[in-house]
Amino acid sequence: MPKMKTHKGIKKRVKVTARGKVKFHKHNKGHLQSNKSGNRRRRLRATKSLTGPFAAKMIILLGPGAR
Repeated sequence: MPKMKTHKGIKKRVKVTARGKVKFHKHNKGHLQSNKSGNRRRRLRATKSLTGPFAAKMIILLGPGAR
């Protein structure tokens, strides 16, 4: 059976913390900031974390070395 490959797109976008949560940066902050409110831009600056089944799927995509 072949080795499990790391999903390179997920590797560039998420990071697994020591406790197993998945950290990521929110999208929609690349450009066109002038028509977004200040509160929205401030919320977009924050880092979010994933838990639960969707985070487990991300960890599987990252491969065995991510844990």
